[in-house]
Amino acid sequence: MEKVTPFLMFQDGVAEQAMNYYTSLIEDSQISNIVRYGANQPGREGTVMLATFTLKGQEFMCIDSNVKHQFTFTPSFSIFVTCSSENELDDLYHKLMTDGKALMPLGSYGFSKKFGWLNDKFGVSWQLNLPHS
Repeated sequence: MEKVTPFLMFQDGVAEQAMNYYTSLIEDSQISNIVRYGANQPGREGTVMLATFTLKGQEFMCIDSNVKHQFTFTPSFSIFVTCSSENELDDLYHKLMTDGKALMPLGSYGFSKKFGWLNDKFGVSWQLNLPHS
Protein backbone atom coordinates (compact mmCIF):
# COMPACT_ATOMS: atom_id res chain seq x y z
CA MET A 1 0.00 0.00 0.00
CA GLU A 2 1.35 3.42 -0.93
CA LYS A 3 -1.01 5.86 0.82
CA VAL A 4 -4.56 6.63 1.88
CA THR A 5 -6.28 9.77 0.56
CA PRO A 6 -9.74 11.16 1.41
CA PHE A 7 -11.88 11.36 -1.75
CA LEU A 8 -14.80 13.76 -2.20
CA MET A 9 -17.39 13.19 -4.92
CA PHE A 10 -19.27 16.36 -5.77
CA GLN A 11 -22.40 16.51 -7.87
CA ASP A 12 -23.73 19.48 -9.85
CA GLY A 13 -20.28 20.55 -11.11
CA VAL A 14 -19.07 22.33 -7.94
CA ALA A 15 -15.79 20.47 -7.21
CA GLU A 16 -13.55 23.29 -8.43
CA GLN A 17 -15.60 25.91 -6.57
CA ALA A 18 -15.32 23.83 -3.37
CA MET A 19 -11.55 23.35 -3.75
CA ASN A 20 -11.03 27.08 -4.34
CA TYR A 21 -13.17 27.86 -1.30
CA TYR A 22 -11.41 25.40 1.03
CA THR A 23 -7.89 26.38 -0.05
CA SER A 24 -8.76 30.06 0.47
CA LEU A 25 -9.89 29.40 4.06
CA ILE A 26 -7.03 27.23 5.30
CA GLU A 27 -3.43 28.47 5.18
CA ASP A 28 -0.73 26.33 3.55
CA SER A 29 -3.30 24.83 1.18
CA GLN A 30 -3.36 24.56 -2.59
CA ILE A 31 -4.88 22.87 -5.61
CA SER A 32 -2.25 20.50 -6.95
CA ASN A 33 -3.79 19.19 -10.15
CA ILE A 34 -7.03 19.35 -12.13
CA VAL A 35 -7.98 17.12 -15.05
CA ARG A 36 -11.15 18.33 -16.73
CA TYR A 37 -13.72 16.58 -18.86
CA GLY A 38 -13.31 17.49 -22.50
CA ALA A 39 -15.73 17.52 -25.40
CA ASN A 40 -17.35 14.17 -26.10
CA GLN A 41 -16.41 12.72 -22.71
CA PRO A 42 -18.94 11.36 -20.20
CA GLY A 43 -18.87 14.42 -17.89
CA ARG A 44 -19.93 17.99 -18.61
CA GLU A 45 -17.13 19.69 -20.53
CA GLY A 46 -14.84 21.73 -18.26
CA THR A 47 -15.93 20.08 -15.00
CA VAL A 48 -13.51 18.15 -12.81
CA MET A 49 -12.77 14.61 -13.95
CA LEU A 50 -10.16 14.24 -11.19
CA ALA A 51 -8.35 16.75 -8.99
CA THR A 52 -6.01 16.78 -6.03
CA PHE A 53 -5.65 19.49 -3.44
CA THR A 54 -4.09 19.86 -0.02
CA LEU A 55 -5.42 21.43 3.14
CA LYS A 56 -2.60 22.21 5.58
CA GLY A 57 -0.54 19.40 4.03
CA GLN A 58 -3.33 16.77 3.97
CA GLU A 59 -3.97 15.60 0.42
CA PHE A 60 -7.52 15.15 -0.87
CA MET A 61 -8.86 13.96 -4.20
CA CYS A 62 -12.18 15.00 -5.72
CA ILE A 63 -14.36 14.72 -8.79
CA ASP A 64 -17.53 16.11 -10.30
CA SER A 65 -19.55 12.94 -10.74
CA ASN A 66 -20.86 12.52 -14.25
CA VAL A 67 -23.68 10.40 -12.80
CA LYS A 68 -26.39 11.90 -10.56
CA HIS A 69 -26.49 9.65 -7.48
CA GLN A 70 -29.26 9.32 -4.91
CA PHE A 71 -26.77 10.02 -2.11
CA THR A 72 -24.52 12.86 -1.08
CA PHE A 73 -22.12 13.65 1.76
CA THR A 74 -22.98 12.54 5.28
CA PRO A 75 -21.65 13.70 8.67
CA SER A 76 -20.49 10.14 9.36
CA PHE A 77 -17.32 11.25 7.52
CA SER A 78 -16.00 14.70 8.38
CA ILE A 79 -12.89 16.81 8.05
CA PHE A 80 -11.48 17.30 11.56
CA VAL A 81 -9.49 20.51 12.06
CA THR A 82 -7.45 21.22 15.19
CA CYS A 83 -7.25 25.00 15.55
CA SER A 84 -4.46 26.97 17.24
CA SER A 85 -6.59 29.74 18.74
CA GLU A 86 -10.18 30.60 19.56
CA ASN A 87 -10.14 33.41 16.97
CA GLU A 88 -8.97 30.98 14.28
CA LEU A 89 -11.71 28.49 15.19
CA ASP A 90 -14.43 31.17 15.32
CA ASP A 91 -13.35 32.68 11.99
CA LEU A 92 -13.24 29.34 10.17
CA TYR A 93 -16.53 28.19 11.70
CA HIS A 94 -18.37 31.35 10.64
CA LYS A 95 -16.94 31.22 7.10
CA LEU A 96 -17.84 27.54 6.67
CA MET A 97 -21.32 28.20 8.11
CA THR A 98 -22.16 30.59 5.25
CA ASP A 99 -25.10 28.77 3.64
CA GLY A 100 -24.21 25.76 5.82
CA LYS A 101 -25.92 23.98 8.71
CA ALA A 102 -24.78 23.61 12.33
CA LEU A 103 -24.69 20.06 13.67
CA MET A 104 -23.15 21.08 17.02
CA PRO A 105 -23.01 24.88 17.46
CA LEU A 106 -19.81 26.41 18.79
CA GLY A 107 -19.48 25.61 22.45
CA SER A 108 -17.59 23.92 25.24
CA TYR A 109 -18.63 20.28 25.35
CA GLY A 110 -16.13 19.13 27.97
CA PHE A 111 -13.84 17.17 25.66
CA SER A 112 -12.17 20.34 24.35
CA LYS A 113 -11.91 24.03 25.11
CA LYS A 114 -14.22 24.90 22.17
CA PHE A 115 -15.78 22.80 19.44
CA GLY A 116 -18.15 23.15 16.49
CA TRP A 117 -19.46 20.67 13.92
CA LEU A 118 -21.20 21.73 10.71
CA ASN A 119 -22.06 20.88 7.15
CA ASP A 120 -20.81 23.53 4.72
CA LYS A 121 -22.66 24.87 1.67
CA PHE A 122 -21.41 21.91 -0.39
CA GLY A 123 -22.66 19.38 2.18
CA VAL A 124 -19.19 18.44 3.44
CA SER A 125 -19.01 17.89 7.20
CA TRP A 126 -16.38 19.69 9.31
CA GLN A 127 -15.44 19.31 12.98
CA LEU A 128 -13.48 22.29 14.33
CA ASN A 129 -11.68 21.76 17.61
CA LEU A 130 -9.70 23.93 20.02
CA PRO A 131 -8.07 21.49 22.44
CA HIS A 132 -7.56 22.22 26.13
CA SER A 133 -4.17 23.88 26.66
